[in-house]
Amino acid sequence: MALRARALYDFIPENPGEISVTENELLTLCSEEVVDGWLEGTNSRGETGLFPASYVEIIKTDPPVHGNGTSASTEYYHQTSPQRRDTSNESTPTHSATYLGHQQQRHSFQTSQGSDEDWDDDWDDNVTAEEQGGKPEKSGNPQARYSSTGSTAARRGSSQQSKSTATVGKNLNRFTTFVRSGGEAFVLGEASGLVRDGDKIFVDMGQYGLEWQANPYPFTCTVDDPTKQTKFKGMKSYMSYGLTPSHTQIQVNRRYKHFDWLYARLVEKFPVISVPHLPEKQATGRFEEDFISKRRKGLIWWMNHMTSHPVLSKCDVFQHFLTCSSNDEKAWKQGKRKAEKDDLVGANFFLTICPPALPLDLQEVESKVDAFKTFTKKMDENLLQVNVTINEFARKQITGFKKEYQRVGQAFRLMSQAFECDQQVYSIPLNKAMAYTGEIYETIGDYYAEQPRQDLEPISDLLAIYQGHLANFPDIIHVEKGALTKAKESQKDGTAGGGIHERCNIISCATLAEIQHFHRIRVRDFKAQMQHFLQQQISFFQKITGKLEEARDMYDQA
Repeated sequence: MALRARALYDFIPENPGEISVTENELLTLCSEEVVDGWLEGTNSRGETGLFPASYVEIIKTDPPVHGNGTSASTEYYHQTSPQRRDTSNESTPTHSATYLGHQQQRHSFQTSQGSDEDWDDDWDDNVTAEEQGGKPEKSGNPQARYSSTGSTAARRGSSQQSKSTATVGKNLNRFTTFVRSGGEAFVLGEASGLVRDGDKIFVDMGQYGLEWQANPYPFTCTVDDPTKQTKFKGMKSYMSYGLTPSHTQIQVNRRYKHFDWLYARLVEKFPVISVPHLPEKQATGRFEEDFISKRRKGLIWWMNHMTSHPVLSKCDVFQHFLTCSSNDEKAWKQGKRKAEKDDLVGANFFLTICPPALPLDLQEVESKVDAFKTFTKKMDENLLQVNVTINEFARKQITGFKKEYQRVGQAFRLMSQAFECDQQVYSIPLNKAMAYTGEIYETIGDYYAEQPRQDLEPISDLLAIYQGHLANFPDIIHVEKGALTKAKESQKDGTAGGGIHERCNIISCATLAEIQHFHRIRVRDFKAQMQHFLQQQISFFQKITGKLEEARDMYDQA
């Protein structure tokens, strides 16, 4: 029988690959599989594409309508699938998710199930509900286990959605990022939780504006060369990375899936902080040297941005990840369960923010956020152009330049072979010099082929980490815009006295502090990387110049 679904709400597509649905419309599903909160199907107008799974209910047949207005098949669905109503924690996409992102996530979802990155080793938390001393936990965010790539919007789920959806304002889409992040619940005063002194996050007024209070105990962390390890008597292999934090000097070993778990926890906990993206997953070739080297470089960048962030670097889950002994399974599971039960996520995260005493001018905040939005859009466009340009330049060096220099070198060699036909004594030095010139040009060709690894690839790695940050900010800005909208609405309705402005001020302070942090690390990183690039270029051409001088000096003896 055909798989059908009935739309519960209107959905207006905002990206390629999505289709519109209207309330009570019947849709034909391509599959019953929900991938990161999305279903694929065909609407009544014959359009095929993606739509949020949370907007529809699945039915098994064309529904005969009862007198109460419900269908028999709908009743069958509710009876057989009680977990249907547990979709409040699923990540529902917003405007920043593109069709490409959907496809990437679908690929990520499928491949990760069969990869060595699954939670199936001794570090897995396979305890029962009775061992935890409570009721079985809900399924929670699907992206908490599978998404380390793909669109940002589908990553930013929140455990607070079930609380906030009941109070959505009339002018807001029910499943916007503002709602899912817990922003609306907080602004409307519905967030509640115990905030201890150690949980408080301070925003200070710095020299250049609002900024996160600096970590009083800054540290770094190295990511050592990974080692291949096995389990189940050699039946399963995986790569383990050695992490050594400078504040402990004790190495711990972590697999990529441990990074993936940590990433999911951080995204869930911090709605307006840009958690750097992890290097992408790969279903095949995971043990190839080039892939391992590339992943390690990506993890080094990721770790550098984590330890540089005043808030992320101090949070409990990150410290647990860095400091828990690789051999202490019990301690790891305790910290893992504690992180997964953290109450100060989503809406409650904003309870931990301590802003400066002087409130912000919301109009000025809106102006600054709009300017940053324009900046990020322009930066994203230019990063893409730079990436395309340097990749093309690298390709030319590796193939074209090398080949051309080798052709010149071979031509000089042929010339020297022709000269060798003359066996006069005074001709021999010239013949040798000519042959050596050919060798030099072939060597220079090899230099060109090797050089991109030294200067262009590091720039490409830098661009990758910042493309991830730029993909995060539309959601962060959307949360801020939602808060500003609620503040404006309350002012029009005369309800500003309900604390909405104060809570909006907290979200604004956090957003501007995160923007300030982004600019600071951007200046730091691009300055250092461009200096490295130019120094590598200088050394490269100096090396070529030295070789050419050697060849020139050979002719002094001719």
